[in-house]
Amino acid sequence: MTVSHLGTLQNGAIVVENGKIAELGNWEKLKKKFPNLDVIDCSRYVITPSLVDCHTHLLEFAPTSLYPVTPETHFAAGKAILFQALSSGITALGEQICGHPLCNFSKEDYQKAVQDLPLDVSFATTSISIGFEKLAHFTAITQSRGVTQYDLTDPMLVEMIAVESDYPGENVFINATPANFTEKEVPRAGEIVYTVEELHQIIKIYHRLGKKMGAHVAGEEGIKMALEAGVDVLHHAHGMTDELIEKARKQEVKIVATPMGGTHLKPNSPEEILKLVEKDIPVSISTDSYLPPYQGTAWLPFNDQTLKGPDVLMLIAQPAMQLLKKHHYNENQILSLLTNNPAKLLGKDHRFGRLEAGLEANFLVTEGIPGLEITDTTKIKNVYYKGKKVIERR
Repeated sequence: MTVSHLGTLQNGAIVVENGKIAELGNWEKLKKKFPNLDVIDCSRYVITPSLVDCHTHLLEFAPTSLYPVTPETHFAAGKAILFQALSSGITALGEQICGHPLCNFSKEDYQKAVQDLPLDVSFATTSISIGFEKLAHFTAITQSRGVTQYDLTDPMLVEMIAVESDYPGENVFINATPANFTEKEVPRAGEIVYTVEELHQIIKIYHRLGKKMGAHVAGEEGIKMALEAGVDVLHHAHGMTDELIEKARKQEVKIVATPMGGTHLKPNSPEEILKLVEKDIPVSISTDSYLPPYQGTAWLPFNDQTLKGPDVLMLIAQPAMQLLKKHHYNENQILSLLTNNPAKLLGKDHRFGRLEAGLEANFLVTEGIPGLEITDTTKIKNVYYKGKKVIERR
């Protein structure tokens, strides 16, 4: 499955040279054209582009949530978490750096931590508002030092955040977030933090710098504000009405759907994701991990609120992907929600997200189509990153 104009190739083959796809097509033809190449026989399996999870919190919030780390061991835990993502078929991540009271790390610290890993990691620098009884505000620039709500709109600080951001992640939190705290701990989760005019001024700074801006947002009021202000990417967009979906389509807004949760409202249902796709809105499905799964949904199979990570990406995406199949979308269109669409959001679709000559040789060897046919990560037999086999299950 190429997730490109080539569609699905039966009895297909990929020629890999220097970490990139040199050619792909029918095996019999390529065998004759390249008679002396070493051959890896995957004929019992399906080959697809590797997965892209474009909205995660694996390096900043996850280590302190999952392990008894100290500053000295923080990144040791973070690397273990990233390896779990890799073993789940994910070779590209969109990480949010929000600022954290226990983590006085800069973007450069996070970049250094991942530089030797077989993963492509983009960092969105952000500000964040957490819905405690007294709202807590942090930023990627001020790191572990909290800021005031007034500081969130300071043009100098906003510009510093914007300059450092690699892609339109949740650069601002229009609603205060529950993060991965319990409901009792964050009674003000969902509260709107900005005015439309404040958002408009922030977006002007991003656009002046030639950058697009994304926002954490949920609820009709917040989404309406985001669209009025000109936000480029809506992360979550839980509780979106048909009218707002139509407005998003007209404004060519991208949406990162998080079916597991991430806001104070019920997350994106399969039916809502279908509506977005039917309107030709570019949709990426992401985990926002690590998160406690939202309780009370028909499409999530989780019975508790233990934190879930990137290993459930295929599982939480499957209900929407199977619904798209019922509505006659083809398998390449459907898989694009986990591959090419998030690669485009990261601004890296010229490098990966599809199987196409000239792109990086990032692909999976699996027992079925990820998300659509399989959700168990053990069904992913091999993960290749830039032409090298980095995961092997026997």
